Amino acid sequence: MNRPITTLFMLMSLDGKISPGASDSLDVDKDFPKIEGLKEGLPQYYEIEQTTDLWSFNTGRVQEKMGVNEKPLPEKTPVSFVLLDNSHLTEHGIRYFCARSKEFVLLTTNKDHPAYGVQEDNLHIIRQDTLSLGNALAELKERYSCERITIQSGGTLNSMFLREKLFDYVDIVVAPVLIGGKETSSLIDGSSISSDKELDKLGVLRLMSCNMLEGSYIRLRYRVIS
Repeated sequence: MNRPITTLFMLMSLDGKISPGASDSLDVDKDFPKIEGLKEGLPQYYEIEQTTDLWSFNTGRVQEKMGVNEKPLPEKTPVSFVLLDNSHLTEHGIRYFCARSKEFVLLTTNKDHPAYGVQEDNLHIIRQDTLSLGNALAELKERYSCERITIQSGGTLNSMFLREKLFDYVDIVVAPVLIGGKETSSLIDGSSISSDKELDKLGVLRLMSCNMLEGSYIRLRYRVIS
């Protein structure tokens, strides 16, 4: 395989939502700890997250919501981060991830991204004229020896990974909650399949394990077979 092995790892509601609502001010990490019946079992998700791959793929939009453009610089971790970003991260946000990451790779189509003003030994930039997740993954493996990577992005980007057949495994923690809302981000958003000619774009899964966690949480692990 000319790219890393990928695993989609997410926390979602029983109805597949990855956010409490459609507003950017709402966020699972911020809001679930306030809710009786959810907060008690939530730490299990973060414990599992600590066991995921040493390469992690996320987006600047999500990290902006989490406040990295204002947070003080963190301590170094053994994890290498890849962020897709064109406009959400400031220079401080870039420095935040340089401080946090073993290696930090920015994927962008913005030739004027603030990252170009940052000089750090562990900062690497993959700039593309048109976004290609497949080419980016191949470059991560070839140039940076990335063999396995955990994907923790939003519903729209998850859809791009799915349609391009770039998921190998799916590892989902299901929270005991129903959220609803047509505009609320789901595990897989993006364009819908509209004809039987597109059915080959489905992600067919084989269940590897199903574990009941405390507080009515469930962990589901699948291998993508087509």
